[in-house]
Amino acid sequence: MGIFDFIKNEFIEVIDWVDDSSDTVIYKFHDKGNKIMNGAQLTVRESQAAVLMNEGEFGDVYQPGRHELSTSNMPVTTTLKSWKYLFDSPFKVDVYFVNTRQFTNLKWGTSNPVIVRDPEFKQVRLRSFGSYTMRVTDPKKFIKEFAGTHPWVRIDAVSEQLRNVIVSKLAEGLAEAGVSVLDLAANFTEIGDKLKPVFQQEFDTWGSNWGSSISKT
Repeated sequence: MGIFDFIKNEFIEVIDWVDDSSDTVIYKFHDKGNKIMNGAQLTVRESQAAVLMNEGEFGDVYQPGRHELSTSNMPVTTTLKSWKYLFDSPFKVDVYFVNTRQFTNLKWGTSNPVIVRDPEFKQVRLRSFGSYTMRVTDPKKFIKEFAGTHPWVRIDAVSEQLRNVIVSKLAEGLAEAGVSVLDLAANFTEIGDKLKPVFQQEFDTWGSNWGSSISKT
């Protein structure tokens, strides 16, 4: 290997992520400490988004397609790094890939009974179980809330947090649904539709979207 080959290998020219798992939500591109070559090719596949970060600050977001990393298509990152002129040297940024596909059949349930008010029985203690789907809608917000400094986030960690949100809002959601305890079993679909706005408001703070079904109450 010549000196020029060695120098070339110190710089990254191709950035992509082939997801060979079924449960990865956030993946930080492993740059091995190397800098990115000006004009490097960034490939974002379907059901992915790529987010650049400069010293902890969010830069540009790239949707599916092939992108050349240069100041002409890195306006936010260029501003963050205070590049006043077109640069022609390698640079250092963190690249996060976010899986934007829909994750299905995620389970939720109450570990303890939830107390709800009922027009006929007054206060009732309920346990509830079901499943839901989740999809990232705001990659920047999602990275901020879930990734932090972690280079790899799986759906199990995300699901645990979101499951807690669902359970904590269940009593409020059932009150909003206004369905009597006696009619719960016959109205699972209707209840799920009424619960969705209550839970979606919470999911919005995480940068995600959700759909649900109640299997037992």
